[in-house]
Amino acid sequence: MLGGVCGAVSQATGIDVTWVRIGTVLCCLASGIMVFVYAVAWLMIPMEGQSSNIYSRAIRDKRGIRLVVAVLVPVLILLSLITSSLHMPFLGFISWPTLLAAGLVVLIWRNANESEKEFIDHEVVPLLGTDVHGQGRRHLLIVRIVVGVAIGALGIVLLSLVRDLIAERQARVRAEERGQMAAHVHDSVLQTLALIQRSSNDPQNVVRLARAQERELRAWLFEGRPPGVISDEATMLGEGVSLLQRQVEADHGITVQVVVVGDCELDDALRALLEAAREATVNAAKWSGADQVSVFAEVESDTVQIYVRDRGKGFDRAAVPEDRQGIAQSIEARMGRFGGAAVIRSAPGEGAEVQLRMPRRERVK
Repeated sequence: MLGGVCGAVSQATGIDVTWVRIGTVLCCLASGIMVFVYAVAWLMIPMEGQSSNIYSRAIRDKRGIRLVVAVLVPVLILLSLITSSLHMPFLGFISWPTLLAAGLVVLIWRNANESEKEFIDHEVVPLLGTDVHGQGRRHLLIVRIVVGVAIGALGIVLLSLVRDLIAERQARVRAEERGQMAAHVHDSVLQTLALIQRSSNDPQNVVRLARAQERELRAWLFEGRPPGVISDEATMLGEGVSLLQRQVEADHGITVQVVVVGDCELDDALRALLEAAREATVNAAKWSGADQVSVFAEVESDTVQIYVRDRGKGFDRAAVPEDRQGIAQSIEARMGRFGGAAVIRSAPGEGAEVQLRMPRRERVK
């Protein structure tokens, strides 16, 4: 209805003008390019009953062209800087065709003949809800424009905030995935390589360890079961602790004494607790020098705690090399991802104790 474009298209195609207008509005909402196309069509399609179009006069309006270029170029540069700084290229894709269309509308207004200006005054201006000859209505139009610009700016800011939040969440998810993968690789491949090095004089044991590790990696690649985790066959905490005991005793040849007080069903958080306890038990078996490790698990109404103790040579946490990430990734970070906590107490010559605490999602009534 603004420029009579949809009416001209309707006459040329035989499609009802209402449907043409609906389609045009939807296309304009989908992309700013359609707004620019509409303005070009307004320039090129002559008014009904006339032989010349506005374009034939606008092309000779050098003053109007200079005015449009002088205003649009700085605005487009500023828009490009804003969209690049906000990392919102789609905003520029929507806005720059609309700005170009606004420049064409200026040329249309300057070069419209009397009948076309009369059409704009009587048909287009009322659609905008203002009367250019009324001072009060003009002020109302200015207020509406200012409010519209403010709402648009607020929308841009909100879009930027949402994009930043989404990017931050994606980065956090990727960091958690990397941490989980690092923990799984450490608990399986790296631990197996360490065992192979210690068993270099026992070829049969080396072959057994390599085959077991191969099975775990194949299950991870093709079945989605990460290595170094408590088997899905264990559905209760007591079963998981018993499985942990058998795995460590079979792989490291030490005695693991287990005491479990209470029991509960396993969920993802409690499986992570068991995996952290398994890593603590393996560390004690590998480095403490003790021939026995104690594992004590206690189920309370709102938490589950596991203690892993040894009477070995102990260690100084500050002296652990930075490339050793077993405690940081496989124990502390793993517990932290599920809302749990790990406390490690040790000193040279005094053994070590690892306290793991995980809140229960479903409390026992």
